Amino acid sequence: MSGASPTDALGTTALRTRLVRLALACVGREYPNHLSHAMKSDADALPPRRLTPAFFGCFDWHSAVHSHWLLARMCRLDPSADYAPGARDALARALTPGNMTAELSYATARPAFERPYGMAWLLQLAAELHEWDDSEAQSWRETIRPLERHAAAVFANWLPKLAHPVRSGTHDQTAFSLGLVHDWARITGASELKGLVEHRCLVFYGGDRDAPLAYEPSGHDFLSPSLAEADLMRRILRRDAYRGWLAAFLGTFNLDPVTVPDRDDGHLVHLAGLNFSRAWMLEGIASVAASEKLTAMAASHHAAGLAALDTLTYAGAHWLATFAAYLTTRRGLESGAG
Repeated sequence: MSGASPTDALGTTALRTRLVRLALACVGREYPNHLSHAMKSDADALPPRRLTPAFFGCFDWHSAVHSHWLLARMCRLDPSADYAPGARDALARALTPGNMTAELSYATARPAFERPYGMAWLLQLAAELHEWDDSEAQSWRETIRPLERHAAAVFANWLPKLAHPVRSGTHDQTAFSLGLVHDWARITGASELKGLVEHRCLVFYGGDRDAPLAYEPSGHDFLSPSLAEADLMRRILRRDAYRGWLAAFLGTFNLDPVTVPDRDDGHLVHLAGLNFSRAWMLEGIASVAASEKLTAMAASHHAAGLAALDTLTYAGAHWLATFAAYLTTRRGLESGAG
């Protein structure tokens, strides 16, 4: 786009400012909080800020992680924006050596903690810092590196033992998280884990046919199992092979945006996120399939997702900004078919 500013090309300044404000409103907000916390004794009965001092806000750990990713991404894309100083301050408060030591201690004591979703987002945060040409960001990148290594090891140890992919529409889903992991591995040059992810994806999904889109979505989905798989495989397969695989897997289909029956219900509001994730997955698939129909479907879901931002309560506000940022800054489209 000739002469376009970064914000013209990748989301308006007003929208970015709004998303940053949503993230800033939750990264330091400890309560309400939903802990996924394995306890061995009374000594483990501590408040979130003591357990995970970097990522204690935003209702849950993974939302805190990906909200910090949002702050890093928006600052990297537009470092002179009015929101940048506040976003950088929040990153500086969270990404300290002491906080990372505590986070690593907590995570290593619980090997399955936030696997796969939260650990995949942690790698995405590391990838964003890795690409950010800024001295302070590079300091944060070094500070987060031990926790990044832990997250990578979680996937390296888990994937060879995972006999079947998880095909849910929520946090446990394998396909979406592996897309984030693959992108991190490509960006940071982690060739061994990249190769493992590609191998397991071919085992898990290479022979799939006739995706059951008619059974989607489930009531609490914020990810499409079928579209997430197709968006993942465009990263793995070469273009011609992908198009053949896609024709057998998805065929011809049509999806309309979903409606959200109750935005105050923390599970039902997941459907607002489904519109966002469907939009970026459809865009990813269309980037290889070159389909105007898929592009139009993506646009309708994109619009429905953004409309939901006008009626958010904290049930959705603590995480939907990340999904909006991932879509509107086209993060997933920074990778393509092999």
